[in-house]
Amino acid sequence: MPITLVTTVAELHAESARLLAAKRGTSQGLVPTMGALHEGHAALARTAVEQNDVVVASIFVNPLQFGDAVDLDRYPRTLDADLALLDGQGVDIAFAPSVEEVYPGGEPLVRVTSGRLGEKWEGASRPGHFDGALTVVAKLLHYGIPAAGSAGPIGPAAPAGGSGHSGDAGHSGDAGQLGDADSAGSAPGRAGLAAYRAYFGQKDAQQLALVRRMVADLNFPVDIVGVPTVRSADGLALSSRNRFLSGEERDAALVLSRALRLLEQRANAHEPLDLDSAVALVESQPLVELDYFDVVDPATLEPLAENCRETPFRGEGLALIAAKVGPVRLIDNMPLSS
Repeated sequence: MPITLVTTVAELHAESARLLAAKRGTSQGLVPTMGALHEGHAALARTAVEQNDVVVASIFVNPLQFGDAVDLDRYPRTLDADLALLDGQGVDIAFAPSVEEVYPGGEPLVRVTSGRLGEKWEGASRPGHFDGALTVVAKLLHYGIPAAGSAGPIGPAAPAGGSGHSGDAGHSGDAGQLGDADSAGSAPGRAGLAAYRAYFGQKDAQQLALVRRMVADLNFPVDIVGVPTVRSADGLALSSRNRFLSGEERDAALVLSRALRLLEQRANAHEPLDLDSAVALVESQPLVELDYFDVVDPATLEPLAENCRETPFRGEGLALIAAKVGPVRLIDNMPLSS
């Protein structure tokens, strides 16, 4: 069945309830996006389709998370191509609301605040970004809650898998974003509601950590599923901003993934990470202006300084990097484990 495009919350609720009833579905998945979709988003959609009976993907360029109006205007809008990509993965509903639909009274007077977790790393470089991102994610998560009266379980939700779509879900290469989702459970069921999951890419690691924290702290009835980063064959993390890189700049940007892979190799070998040498590698590329590069606790995002230089790496960590390559700001990360 081809994908259905809806543009209002009322249409979304009606269509998702209809599909859940028609399929006698017990699970619904949400894939929030800002459009300009690529293979990384396709991996999110595929994972959602494999784990749920009904899947909604949202396409909304959120003005609250752009500090620069020029950057907002420049962000690609490719709705027809986005719909084709989502349809090819088996997504049921595309929700593409207007700004007026999401913020009917203009900019909201009350927003979600990202707190201390959102003030570091990307938050320090882009003040207010995560407040805007969490505010719209909170709204989208509410919009996507399966309708009361759907054919969902009463009591604990059914586990992921087994009741999802059949057919050509397909697997493809990594976005870092390929492979098994890191959380395949489902939100606690409520009477008359289907199990509910939302899917986010590991590439935006700080956003993923913040969304998980928001959902836990504010008791959202949704399970957050992280999907690994999808990369091109040469290692560059897929991003909607990559299209703005020149050929020379794209080649230069590969130093980010090379530096991350270097840390991954050292962690796997139980060696000291020697972060300083990885930083020097990035800074040796003249077209790359490094913003930050550090190894942090995956949950708190606090630096793991003791693991970065002389001592052998043990445990779990997350290497975070951000840099400007020509006019384009890029972020990437690498989970580390010994």
